[in-house]
Amino acid sequence: MKGVVLAGGLGTRLYPLTYATSKHLLPIFDSPMVFYPIQTLVKAGIKDVIIVTGGPYAGDYIRVLGNGKKLGLKHLEYTYQEKEGGIAQALSLCEDFAEGGPVTVILGDNCTDADISKPVKKFKAKGSPSGKGAMVFLKEVTDPQRFGVPVFQTQNLKRKTQNKITPETHKIVKIEEKPKKPKSNFAVTGLYIYDNKVFDFIRKCKPSARGELEITDVNNCYVKAGKLAWATLEGFWSDAGTFDSLFKTAVYWARKKGLRIY
Repeated sequence: MKGVVLAGGLGTRLYPLTYATSKHLLPIFDSPMVFYPIQTLVKAGIKDVIIVTGGPYAGDYIRVLGNGKKLGLKHLEYTYQEKEGGIAQALSLCEDFAEGGPVTVILGDNCTDADISKPVKKFKAKGSPSGKGAMVFLKEVTDPQRFGVPVFQTQNLKRKTQNKITPETHKIVKIEEKPKKPKSNFAVTGLYIYDNKVFDFIRKCKPSARGELEITDVNNCYVKAGKLAWATLEGFWSDAGTFDSLFKTAVYWARKKGLRIY
């Protein structure tokens, strides 16, 4: 299994901080933001990684990350997203890197202490070396309208599980992007596992109203094919792409690393 960290974009929601550097190089307590998604992959046993960068500060990543050895990586590559084409377009740049195998993809502003090693191993063991289908990781949030939100269909419900939402009882039948009236309180986090079919699906996608290839459209291709699984992301998770979430994420990691905050 190879890993992809998507760290392109201009980070406009964090202006004026990102006038000076890339969003994903901003500090989260004592480490650059991009360290955290890399550590998530390394903890899952994924040590062959590519970073997708973009914007005017792409070269800064080489000075910060180098060859990745200090972060536990065996191999680190870089590629450049020339335009603001969306998450799916950024992922499409990694097709040669994937070499026909599956990839675990994480957005560069996603900071979590969850251990995804078991889902990764399970995906790799699904009948073929490249795995089959896709898996998204969900997290219950208070502001689901900011994210892609799954629409569930209940199945195999038993009395003991009627009030629980689990992969065994609730099937994703659609993912809605930033809905005004979310049909659940779950967000699709920026963490995904895909088989190599993902690049074919990306090629079939059309730009959205904002001119980008949306990862939600790619995930819905897997839904229509009956190949989308999901898992709950246990532990802390935050996308640090707004001032509020950047602060909240820094506070969490400061406390986790032993700093007393009054």
